[in-house]
Amino acid sequence: MASHKYSTYQLLIATLISLRTKDNVTLAAAQRLFAIANTPSEICNLSHKKIEKIIFPSGFYKRKAKTIQQISCILVHQYNGILPSKEALLLNLPGVGRKTATLVLGLGFHIPAICVDTHVHRIANRMGWIKTKKVEDTELELRTLVPKQYWIEINSLLVSFGQQICRPISPLCSHCMFQTTCPKKNVKQYR
Repeated sequence: MASHKYSTYQLLIATLISLRTKDNVTLAAAQRLFAIANTPSEICNLSHKKIEKIIFPSGFYKRKAKTIQQISCILVHQYNGILPSKEALLLNLPGVGRKTATLVLGLGFHIPAICVDTHVHRIANRMGWIKTKKVEDTELELRTLVPKQYWIEINSLLVSFGQQICRPISPLCSHCMFQTTCPKKNVKQYR
């Protein structure tokens, strides 16, 4: 999503659509939605049933549609249609967790934040940079290890690397630039 030009609000909505959904499905669903309605006011005025039809077949599309409409209406009624740039306010929005909030803070508002998803968590532990069980702990550990100027981009770099090379099962270790230094912690069937 980072390569597409979205407003900060649209980035939030596209990120919500992306949860447990493949990138190509997310992009198509977001484009369909934003072609019909692309502001909090416009989306607030859609029924969640209409939003469901637009964002289908994204995973959990019924729940996402309701959440997208709720957030849009909250922004219209409480924030004058403007997405807040404070972490605590983002986390108070329905369906917005740490991963979504930090992604929006970093990519949308250019506020240093480390977005930790499954790829970032897995790779940081597999490479031996940290030793954590929970994503929240991974974020805290990485904040102490990674210089602040790289906080925003670490997610994009590691997600791409995690999808293409350092996959959860059968990572392509023989194609990895870190193959001689990686301890391959918890690697299953590497090639």
